[in-house]
Order: sequence, then structure tokens, then C-alpha cells
Amino acid sequence: MAAPGALLVMGVSGSGKSTVGALLASKLGWKFYDADDYHPEENRMKMGKGIPLNDQDRIPWLCNLHDILLRDVASGQHVVLACSALKKAYRDILIRGKDGASPKCDETGKDKHPAEVKLLVVHLSGSFEVISGRLLKRKGHFMPPELLESQFETLEPPSAPENFIQISVDKNLSEIIATIVETL
Repeated sequence: MAAPGALLVMGVSGSGKSTVGALLASKLGWKFYDADDYHPEENRMKMGKGIPLNDQDRIPWLCNLHDILLRDVASGQHVVLACSALKKAYRDILIRGKDGASPKCDETGKDKHPAEVKLLVVHLSGSFEVISGRLLKRKGHFMPPELLESQFETLEPPSAPENFIQISVDKNLSEIIATIVETL
């Protein structure tokens, strides 16, 4: 497999995306983005009130992230993105943009085809019990533990033909990083 331009570390809230993503980027010398940092204030407020986001909330945010990935990868920068990306459609937006349907996605390609980001999806998976236990220990995050159930309901784990690996959150951090690096 040729090296991807970007790695997407995905999973439900509390699966360890930010921790794994930041460590991985540091180890590889790649740029790191935490998608949570790019949520508009309205999304943060909604989640803070315990209201799950819908597609209308997420699509402009995902389009913005696609544009950031595309810009960096096009300039030769490798990127690690920590993002829930719970649905296949969301991962497709990160790769291809919104196919011109949304003015928020800037399709920078000169031809009729939207520019694609070559992406390896790293799905951090775990049971509801393990991940909810982690969330209950987390302090100062805008995502309340009560929304975890809605995330599990929304989750569409990656499957063929997506370019992905799945790693259990039951592994320790160094095992998770080593597995990802071996895959690359």
C-alpha cells in the first residue's frame, strides 16, 4: 500500500482519538489536527446542552476539515486528523468534499472531479462500557457522557472498500501506535 497523505483517527467520543492522533503525529513528524477544535460555537453549545449533532450541523464542519486536509496534503504535508467521522458519508466528505453540493466545500481541482485526499482510516473501537467509563473520568470537555449512546447508534464502522484498520481501545497506547506505524 502506498503511504496515504493523511490518517484519520476515528471513533466515538472517549475512544482516545486525540491522544492517539497527537502521539502518532509526533512520532511520524506529521501535522496534527483535532477536529473538535474546528466545531463552530453553535455545535459546541448544542452538544454542551446534551443535544446530538445532526447532518446539517456536521456537514459544513466536515467540509472545512476536508479543505484543510486537501490544502496540507497538496502542499506535501502529511496529516493526522482526530475526528469522530462516525458515518461512511462523513468519511467520504473528508476524502472528496461534498461533491460540489455545499458551497462550504472548496473543490480546488481544475477538472470536473473533486480533489481527493488519500486517507487511511484508523478506527479505535471499544465496548460501550469501556468507553463510557473513560468519559466519566474526563473533565472539562464540551461533549457530555450522556451523548455517547447516540454516538454508538450513529456509528457505521468502516468496511471494504474503505482503506482502514480497526484497533481495539483495550490495547495499551504503545501497542495502538505500533500497530498503526506497522500498517503504514
